[in-house]
Amino acid sequence: MTTECPTPRHEDEVVLLGHGAGGRLTSELLDRLILPAVDTEQGPLEDAALLPGYRELVISTDSFVVSPLFFPGGDIGSLAVHGTVNDLAMRGARPLALTLSLIVEEGLALAELGAVMDSLGKAARDAGVPVVTGDTKVVGRGAADKLFVNTTGVGQRHGGLHPSAALARPGDAVLLSGPIGLHGTTVLSTREGLGFESDIASDSRPLHRLVAALAPLGPAVHALRDPTRGGLAAALNEIARDSRVAVEVEEAAVPVPEAVAGACDLLGLDPLVVANEGCMVAFVAADAADAALAALRSLPEGAQAVRIGEVLPQGPGGRVTLRTLVGARRIVDMPLGEQLPRIC
Repeated sequence: MTTECPTPRHEDEVVLLGHGAGGRLTSELLDRLILPAVDTEQGPLEDAALLPGYRELVISTDSFVVSPLFFPGGDIGSLAVHGTVNDLAMRGARPLALTLSLIVEEGLALAELGAVMDSLGKAARDAGVPVVTGDTKVVGRGAADKLFVNTTGVGQRHGGLHPSAALARPGDAVLLSGPIGLHGTTVLSTREGLGFESDIASDSRPLHRLVAALAPLGPAVHALRDPTRGGLAAALNEIARDSRVAVEVEEAAVPVPEAVAGACDLLGLDPLVVANEGCMVAFVAADAADAALAALRSLPEGAQAVRIGEVLPQGPGGRVTLRTLVGARRIVDMPLGEQLPRIC
């Protein structure tokens, strides 16, 4: 009888949580397995795609697996509406309609499901977008974690507003519509019972009205991105990579709430990579930066908008650097994997 050593198993032979984090592992999974299989044209991976044959229509789909289902400032129902509305908005579109699909685990309390649906419906009405069709499936106990939600949205672009992750240009001002880190730290604290949720709440909200406020600036708005999975670090790296530009951000200008900073210090997290659900990054022409800030600050959801950096006139394409509080510079890398799983 002979005994053979088993073939070593490498990490890339199985799916990891990090493959869904929106960072480098996600890009590798898309490039290696998903995009080649569906014959998708290679190019910037935007938050929403132009509908073939209808250049003013955009479409986006997203699945939500956040745990827990309810957290301060939101829940999986309102989050699903906000997330898809925001993905449409990042291509300069106003939402026209949503679809809704549910995967429900056997045993979920009907009262809990009803509360999610009430919240989802209210969020859709508040955003002014109807839910027009959908599907519901029930799976056995243990086959899902209570409830997964998928929403698909169709939107129509504002005339003259055609932002893309590939359109940032040297000299652009980098704007941020509000504080970072609130959503990720709130969900993590609620899930793990850390107690921070008494001081903070998720920033989950729709951003399409902010984008509509920028519409009069038209071609001066080059790129928009909401920094969800992977946080601000991922959003900046994606735009820098797809536009082949160098971006520099001032650490002192990035608004990080005190409670978020404290939670991140305690947990060893970088606020730049913590997920958000209610702020956006805008790359706009330098001569339009003041007008863009005024437009953002004219609405409650953009009242704390700030300028956080610029696209450098020259430098390594795809690189993001942070000028620290002491005046040094450090490279802000694309996150590798998942610091905070099940955030959205």
